[in-house]
Amino acid sequence: MKNKIIFLLLVFAFVMPNLWAQGIQEPTQASDGAALNAGTVLPLKKVVILTSGLAYYEHSGSVSGSANITIPFRFDAMNDALKTLVINDSASANPSVIYQAENTLVQTLRSLAIDLSDSPDLPTILSRLRGVEAGISFSGVTNTGRIAGIEYRVATGSVFGETRQPWLIFNTSDGIKSYNLQEITSIKFKESNIENDLNRALDLIASSRNNLSRFLNINLPGTSRRNVSISYVVPSPVWKVSYRLDLGASKPLFQGWAIVDNDSDTDWNNVELSLVAGRPTSFIQELYPPYYVSRPVQPLALAGTATAVTHDRSPSGPAGVEGNVPRPESQMMRMSMADEAYSAAPRAAPVVTGGTVQTAAGADAGGQFEFTIKNPVTLNRRMSAMLPLVEAEIEARGVLIYNGTGRYPRLGAEITNSSKMKLPAGPITVYDGGVYAGDALIEFWNEGEKRFISFGEDLSVTANTSASTARAINTVSVSGGVMLINNSITHSRTYTFLSSASVSKQMVIEHSRTSNTELVSPAANEQTAAIYRFNVTLPGGRETAVTVNERQIVSERITLVSQHINSLLSYSTNQEIPANVRTALTRAVELRRAVDAAETNVRTIEAQRNSLIADQDRVRRNLEAAGNQTQQGQEYLRRLVALDNEIDTAATNLNRANADVRAARTAFENYLNGLNLNSR
Repeated sequence: MKNKIIFLLLVFAFVMPNLWAQGIQEPTQASDGAALNAGTVLPLKKVVILTSGLAYYEHSGSVSGSANITIPFRFDAMNDALKTLVINDSASANPSVIYQAENTLVQTLRSLAIDLSDSPDLPTILSRLRGVEAGISFSGVTNTGRIAGIEYRVATGSVFGETRQPWLIFNTSDGIKSYNLQEITSIKFKESNIENDLNRALDLIASSRNNLSRFLNINLPGTSRRNVSISYVVPSPVWKVSYRLDLGASKPLFQGWAIVDNDSDTDWNNVELSLVAGRPTSFIQELYPPYYVSRPVQPLALAGTATAVTHDRSPSGPAGVEGNVPRPESQMMRMSMADEAYSAAPRAAPVVTGGTVQTAAGADAGGQFEFTIKNPVTLNRRMSAMLPLVEAEIEARGVLIYNGTGRYPRLGAEITNSSKMKLPAGPITVYDGGVYAGDALIEFWNEGEKRFISFGEDLSVTANTSASTARAINTVSVSGGVMLINNSITHSRTYTFLSSASVSKQMVIEHSRTSNTELVSPAANEQTAAIYRFNVTLPGGRETAVTVNERQIVSERITLVSQHINSLLSYSTNQEIPANVRTALTRAVELRRAVDAAETNVRTIEAQRNSLIADQDRVRRNLEAAGNQTQQGQEYLRRLVALDNEIDTAATNLNRANADVRAARTAFENYLNGLNLNSR
């Protein structure tokens, strides 16, 4: 019969009356191959740790008849355990899961006759027990009665100043009496249920002290012997990786170790351990703490008339049917390649030796990459371990790296991943010449990919950089009265290296690409989205300079009609502009001068006319003052007539001058708009 997988879509929390009183004892794990009895732990067989802070646990084994499987969890893992728990049992049709709710202890303590849930003091406890019959002892005397309450009185004669002390108000057969609680030596309750609840509360508090674990009790009813498995996902420390690279070996040796932590409440005993580099979508749902829904308070249904209401009509289609909800796909960890590169030193005896380490097997897993440790792993809870991940001979080329910053280039190497594995990011400890050479970092490293690492500075080579910018006109075109000038801006950066070494060294210059430019010289040996790489040989005891030139084209759009004559004159005499364009602009300057001369003539005539009008207004005021019958008035009349004739003449001249301006501007604009020139 094919196993059926039961996904726990809903988990019920059963709080038994005696669950807390008895307490849950941590079970023991059965040996491999033996059927499980009730209350034992299903052996842990497989653990998969992801770099996203999660771990997949799988328990499997053989059970006979009805089984009660108990699995411990950390308190902070309960939400994920309830969200991801999967049971695979071919014979159990009615499994159930019982666990302690988060507030079980508090709720249980509150339900007892003596409420100790908030850690009350003795006066508070006695206040809550008003009306309860008890016997008290004080000064060797015993008295019985009922607790009436607690009151606080000011103590007299205290060396600490005014203090308030609690007094028990006690109703006895002789009347109400009061006793200082500090003088009472014992209190015994007459009702047995109060004594029992007090002992039970103290037992609960004692059993929960320092208990950070929670347990899922999984009940699997059945009659036959069969294999079952239980799996879940819980928070876990991310697994880490560290590498070693020996450049001194005849064939450079690369070795990687995985660092894992078992912070669970379960020992790993010969488990299959896999390590996954990936970033799946994950979130926490608060499933463990109980939630209570607020409900409105409605008035009592007393006699009266019913309120008229309306109801929405039922939706069309079968009731209770919902569309399929897409499940989120697992996401592959996308890591950008590191552009920083590095270099190597002379070879010596190997430090990292290979051929004896059992490493992990790598494989793609759902868009991620999985490493499976070849041998079963045994690791006790709260312990950590280093496990071999990869070991391979790789290709490595020693180089110096300089990226334009700092005084010294970096020591490094160009390495190729020939391990046939996709390797996660991590630190690399580099050995060379039989000794420690430095530390490097590497981002996600795909199989077959070449990368650079760096692990120090080469003090035998000093570096310097200088930058300059040159601007030149590249092409010029004129069309429709618009001149388009394409300027060529050359960005130059010179790298100068002075080597005091006695031998030649290989250098890789990493030149940051200038935005919106193209490389002119020299040719790059390699380029990425952000840098160009140039391979350079540095002779010993000499200075070497490399200049990298990048070109940027910047377009300048000029509307010639709106340009001032000085601008046109500047363009017409610029020797960088082609001769045919300069000749055309020279003619445009002449036409522009004609426009300017015509406009100057208009302004001159307007000034003359305005002066005549001002004189006319002055003479008219003088005439009004002198009167037209006087000799002086007759003279003013003659001057007014003459001024009118002059103003009429100025108006005629002004009309003619404005026409000249329009004609000159039209000739200027038509000329420019008719030009169609290109560089030649």
